[in-house]
Amino acid sequence: MPTRRKVRPAGAGAAARRAALRWWLLSLAAAGAIITAAAALLAVTLHVSGLAMPSVSSGAPYRLSQPWDTEELRWEQEFASPQLASSRKLDGAADDALGKRLWLPAPARGFVPCVAPSPEYRSPVASKGYLLVHTNGGLNQMRAGISDMVAVARVLNATLIIPELDKKSFWHDKSNFSDVFDEEHFINSLANDVKVEKELPKELVKAPKSVRYFKSWSGVDYYQDEISPLWDHRQVIRAAKSDSRLANNHLPPDIQKLRCRAFFQALRFAPPIEALGKLLVERMRSFGKYIALHLRYEKDMLAFSGCTYGLSRTESEELAMIRENTTYWKVKDIDPLEQRSHGYCPLTPKEVGMFLSGLGYPSSTPIYIAAGEIYGGESHMVDLQSRFPILMNKEKLASAEELRSFSQYAAQMAALDYIVSVESDVFIPSYSGNMARAVAGHRRFLGHRKTISPDRKALVRLFDKVASRLLEEGERLSQKIIDIHQKRQGSPRKRKGPVSGTKGKDRFRSEEAFYENPFPDCLCQPGPPAPLSASKSH
Repeated sequence: MPTRRKVRPAGAGAAARRAALRWWLLSLAAAGAIITAAAALLAVTLHVSGLAMPSVSSGAPYRLSQPWDTEELRWEQEFASPQLASSRKLDGAADDALGKRLWLPAPARGFVPCVAPSPEYRSPVASKGYLLVHTNGGLNQMRAGISDMVAVARVLNATLIIPELDKKSFWHDKSNFSDVFDEEHFINSLANDVKVEKELPKELVKAPKSVRYFKSWSGVDYYQDEISPLWDHRQVIRAAKSDSRLANNHLPPDIQKLRCRAFFQALRFAPPIEALGKLLVERMRSFGKYIALHLRYEKDMLAFSGCTYGLSRTESEELAMIRENTTYWKVKDIDPLEQRSHGYCPLTPKEVGMFLSGLGYPSSTPIYIAAGEIYGGESHMVDLQSRFPILMNKEKLASAEELRSFSQYAAQMAALDYIVSVESDVFIPSYSGNMARAVAGHRRFLGHRKTISPDRKALVRLFDKVASRLLEEGERLSQKIIDIHQKRQGSPRKRKGPVSGTKGKDRFRSEEAFYENPFPDCLCQPGPPAPLSASKSH
């Protein structure tokens, strides 16, 4: 990764100008005025132009969920009027009850991370051989796969070589492990679990290897009975893929806890990513409480899913061509209307705007768009932008210079979105993909932070009624949306098992992913436990 040049912090004059403009912007929100997107962008432009990204070598790297450095947030105390301070208490909410409903998370019921190994757990002994891992997919698919392979290495008593990241998928990202993750932290934090080395010994680099596609959703017996004997013939086993190679459920408690330690603790992002991620969070917080919206309305997702509702014929044909030409996408012929009616499509930006308005969020709510390039660009964002003018993303919050080292690498850019999403006051995914599941699980792990999971199947039925004028936007629609999502806000519940009636691989696919909800394996109540069943609450 290119070396980042150091920039001197902005002077007091620049800070005062930024503060005055943000004061003016937020005063408009407090008065109930419509905040234009141009004003919001101007505020952030001045904010970004005068702020320097902290040097990553000047101190400890950023940690998720740690107290913020408040140096850049002093503008409120120094410049904001008492009227502004009081009017921002509920960030645009009309009263305490509404403010609590909009921003407070569901009760965590005292559940905290419990990932310490049992007294019987022992440090790794001399390994039988080396495990090479070739990850596949985007950032969070790779993170889950790497964490699973840490557990597999423990089961096999193998030395894990730093995994190779996927460089051939849709994104063609050439990042190495150390570009995305803190390599030294990964190795050191797992020292009592698995021996991890950066490279194979030179004498084994060209030695014959056992290359295997490990069976999906496998248990410990599979690795002990079918994979472990391979050490009798080779010193190196290569896992050709890493995703979904371990079962979600019915694994030994210590293996499950190890998966959590790997995913939520060992896989810390590289210091430059964490430093800029922290800065983006601070800049979003300067607008007040904010929603992180994972808007999965990107070309790859729409092409893969066949979801073309609201798109032009030309756009639909382009997506169909991408799907046809992507050889490893097996399903080519997809009915877009059927996909949407079953809730298999991401919400469109317009639908997201209707959803947020229906939940009661005011137009002054700051929203961070955690996504890549939105398909169709501004033409598909106009409806959401008209409802919620303060739409931010990493490109608006950071300068081109600050993003220069990351902008050509999809995994590194996705990591920035991940940090801002985990730390948001509310997280809302428009689709339940790998990013949404990983962030939702991380927020559960950190105290069941408010995460609203849209019921897409129910919502599209309501939105279709609005489109056909059988239902009008307003109080009635809003109450329906609120009622549907009362128990979909991230409260503690046991991980869902397979859907009744499913068999084979479909049975495993229908289970809730382990990293999406690490309860009960990695969360517990230190005090007397309260009864908790696998409810329908999200």
